[in-house]
Amino acid sequence: MQKGFARPGYFFIDPNGIIREKYFEAKYRERLTGNSLISKLFPELGQEVTETVEAPHLQLALEQSDPVGVSGTRVTLVAEVRLPPDVHVYAPGTQGYKPIKLVIEPVPQLELKPAVYPPSKTLYLPVIKESVPVFEGTFRISQDVKVSTGLGFGGSIGKDGTIVAITGKLEYQACDKTTCYLPTSVPVKWQLQVFPLDRTRAPENIRHK
Repeated sequence: MQKGFARPGYFFIDPNGIIREKYFEAKYRERLTGNSLISKLFPELGQEVTETVEAPHLQLALEQSDPVGVSGTRVTLVAEVRLPPDVHVYAPGTQGYKPIKLVIEPVPQLELKPAVYPPSKTLYLPVIKESVPVFEGTFRISQDVKVSTGLGFGGSIGKDGTIVAITGKLEYQACDKTTCYLPTSVPVKWQLQVFPLDRTRAPENIRHK
């Protein structure tokens, strides 16, 4: 059935003609948007800030690559964490402390991809003579979500689309030079408007024979 289908793919070519990145999906129904690609290559350009949240010991900017999508669309959600000077949070892989973690609640209409964390730095704690992975300053946690391609969901979408609410929380433990504060969490939320696929047939003279 899929013989001869075009597979969507993208190459990022630098000014010298060198391919720096490539993006291909195994399933032809799963497609990154242009904005989601830009957000991966140039994070400062490809995101739309949806909300800014003040939380204990940090500020959180919630962003998303696209406000709308259709079945198969992959949208990138981002939590940009902004820490004050001399404050750090623990990175995934640390032992004995609460690492920062983006937790998105399951949504029947969406497939959640694994969250992506930036490279951490190693912080040496001389008082306890330990080295731990941490994040400092401003950093971004991203997670792709794919709109369901199931026929049941696609057939239920009206012409005006439907709103899918995406909720979750950011868990973390913040510390400064003298104090490690109790682990806490802050709610996060996004929303995505999903439209039905355009199923209008191509003109007969260009249909596949």
